[in-house]
Amino acid sequence: MRERVERVPVVVQGRRGRRGRAARLVWGGAEAAVTCGLVLLLLVVHQLWWTNRQAREGAERQVRALEREWEGEGEGEGAWGSGQSDGGGSSDGGGSSGDAAAPESGGPGPDPAGQQRPAPRRQTVAAPAPRWDQAYAVLRIPRIGIRVPVAEGVSKSAVLNKGYVGHYPRTAQPGQGGNFALAGHRNTHGEPFRRINRLADGDEVVVETKRAVYTYVVDKVLTQTSARDSGVIRAVPRSLVKAGHGYSSPGYYITLTTCTPEYTSKYRLIVWGKLRSMRPR
Repeated sequence: MRERVERVPVVVQGRRGRRGRAARLVWGGAEAAVTCGLVLLLLVVHQLWWTNRQAREGAERQVRALEREWEGEGEGEGAWGSGQSDGGGSSDGGGSSGDAAAPESGGPGPDPAGQQRPAPRRQTVAAPAPRWDQAYAVLRIPRIGIRVPVAEGVSKSAVLNKGYVGHYPRTAQPGQGGNFALAGHRNTHGEPFRRINRLADGDEVVVETKRAVYTYVVDKVLTQTSARDSGVIRAVPRSLVKAGHGYSSPGYYITLTTCTPEYTSKYRLIVWGKLRSMRPR
């Protein structure tokens, strides 16, 4: 009696099976690419649109809050600073520690532009130094439509990413002899310094504080220097990298710094100005 032999069917993978696997792999890769693209797009939208919107709205609220505070306190001030300018605090290497707007003698004296100015009505106690990351002034640049708060320090999270402009510690305060040095974002987070490359000689840069309004005038622009060029924010600002750029004698200066080229932080763009006038609020 013969034994029955069962035949096992053999499935031969043909071209159709290989094509099916390839198609699934291509489809899976396409889905992954689309997902990654959407995530990247959302990140770009967040950085370039949402952070700007949030920071600008927050900065504008802070400006209005400062203005309301100053208006409420203005009636009872009676005078403006004598010992040191608004924000107080001596500047390491920042030139004179006295307020340029109010000489210690209490008498009339020349302003930085060489013109006579009236004496303050009376002497007052110097304003306390601003707290770290405290907004205490407003920066206005009419030429490029800027109106933003100035806060103490240049911390990204506590100051710059809020859309504020940051004051470099150990540099002069508004109106003081020396260099009132500021930093701001050029892209994202409100980008207040986006267009400072458009500033030219003669453009006004106005700094408002609780006690006075200081008007600086753009005098020099350094289009690109190293991010480590600390000379640009010294009391007498002068580049340590680009020979011949900056000043050689003490004065009343303002310095605006930001990153360049746009969307990078490789170099720094510098705008310098000199104090032209000041007036009590």
